[in-house]
Amino acid sequence: MVSTRFRRRLASLMATEKPTIWVGKAGISEGLLEEVSRQLDARRVVKLKVQRSLLSEHTVEEIASSVAERTGAELIEVRGHTFVLYRRRRRAPDR
Repeated sequence: MVSTRFRRRLASLMATEKPTIWVGKAGISEGLLEEVSRQLDARRVVKLKVQRSLLSEHTVEEIASSVAERTGAELIEVRGHTFVLYRRRRRAPDR
């Protein structure tokens, strides 16, 4: 769980960034979840944009919360058709 202050700071930093992942007609597929997870491992923060074709069936909030839950990330912000996810770096197992 991240603090409100950290959440606002991340949202502010990501406001000027462009989305790196688009959620399209295929919806929340395994490939999408793998890519989100991969980018979260690399950057800790990722911005996604939901295409209009998917919005006839679901809301952006539903899609965002589902992706966050299934990737173990935390939903930072939903603004329009975009949302931001954050996940702490996973520690490597001790050897």
